[in-house]
Amino acid sequence: MISASVPNASFHPSLFILLGIPGMRDQHIWAAIPFCSMYILALVANSAILYIVARERTLREPMYLFLCLLSITDVFLCSTTLPKMLAIFWLKSHVISYRGCLTQMFFVHAIFATESAVLLAMAFDRYVAICRPLHYTSILNAAVIGKMGLACVIRGSLFVFPFVVLIERLPFCGHHIISHTYCEHMGIAKLACASIKPNTIYGLTVALSVTGMDAVLIATSYGLILRAVLRLPSKDAQCRAFSTCGAHVCVILVFYVPAFFSFFTHRFGHQVPPHVHIVLANLYLLLPPVLNPLVYGVNTKQIRLRIIGLFMGRR
Repeated sequence: MISASVPNASFHPSLFILLGIPGMRDQHIWAAIPFCSMYILALVANSAILYIVARERTLREPMYLFLCLLSITDVFLCSTTLPKMLAIFWLKSHVISYRGCLTQMFFVHAIFATESAVLLAMAFDRYVAICRPLHYTSILNAAVIGKMGLACVIRGSLFVFPFVVLIERLPFCGHHIISHTYCEHMGIAKLACASIKPNTIYGLTVALSVTGMDAVLIATSYGLILRAVLRLPSKDAQCRAFSTCGAHVCVILVFYVPAFFSFFTHRFGHQVPPHVHIVLANLYLLLPPVLNPLVYGVNTKQIRLRIIGLFMGRR
């Protein structure tokens, strides 16, 4: 039985208790093993990508700089939730402070929005590379890429910070138990003993106007890319163009499909068991960091050869 002394303050509790995965308490120790393995794989694979691009001077093209931004975002994305989840499963460390919970909530949503923006930037990179190849390096130089990366972070933070303000205004009347492995906006808001309509409206607005709009713009950019590729005179040129976009399309699907599936089942899949919701909510934050470097490692020859050389001890 999990218990903790929480003040009976009607406004903010001093701490929250994260239950983990409801209905799977007896399997927490074993469930942690695949999650821990995937987390380690994500850290190793993304670190390998960063090391290779930093070490190889030949990999200074905009595509590889964007790949570094994606790998950095991936490491932070999975690190916002996995360490605490493993502590819950293995160490029975269910308690998290009120401020710690809000901090985790902010970074979970802000980094997710940042990664969505990075994927949009990478789609723009592919558009310029294929549709404006002669101006590719002049349009997307290192300074511009740095500013785009900073803009991605600032945008994510600005849209997510109101979540903190909306939670701060809510009274909790002693409610402090969260049936989840990490703190997320609506999971905290549902504990309140007041109307959470502003939280619901703003949460949907952010999901549709930020992540949803990014997905629409990415689809538009690839529509323009497809039109340009089909106008190329030779089949060989078309195949090369499609191959340069293949890895990015796979990464986009890995990021958006689990996220939107989790989002819609959480809001409309009322018949879906709670433990399925929680597992999906963890997977959509963990799958992209695990699969993104593998996808680029398999589909990008320069990365693939250097990864093989790295793990075989070749310089």
